[in-house]
Amino acid sequence: MRKWIKLLFVVYILLVIKVIIFKYPFEQLYAIAQTWQKDVILEGLGSANFIPFKTIKMYIEYADKLNSVENLAGNILVFVPFGILFPLTRSDKSGFPDVFANALFFVLGIEVFQLFSAFGAFDVDDIILNCFGALLGYIAYRKSRDLFPGFDKIIRMEEEEYGAYLEKN
Repeated sequence: MRKWIKLLFVVYILLVIKVIIFKYPFEQLYAIAQTWQKDVILEGLGSANFIPFKTIKMYIEYADKLNSVENLAGNILVFVPFGILFPLTRSDKSGFPDVFANALFFVLGIEVFQLFSAFGAFDVDDIILNCFGALLGYIAYRKSRDLFPGFDKIIRMEEEEYGAYLEKN
């Protein structure tokens, strides 16, 4: 069962990369890549947001004029599955510090890539919102473990053990 969850997690990671980094058509990405020079890095630094809560505050202030809800909710919701799936793929490192550290590492990788590639814009608020989404996912994972303790045991079983477990129960 865990093999399928690992596969689902890999598909999820690839989907996140596609949606966040490679969201534009190939032709547009190719045109952006053709402009890569030192100037692109300096341009990325100029448009980056390094001030925590600046973008979040702006979205709240101009909620009626911008697609604020979509941006705020989207940045949170896209990482909820990370907080649920990551601990299910690991038997040894499934605590919150491990989930948070891996979510932070993944999000930082995306944001730094956007900073230096011009395939998006670096925003520290995206890091905050994405990690908050992973936290919400982890809370959902923990609550579901408490509500359905047998489910967690089944997921952590290997294929052979799973068949024996079903025969006994």
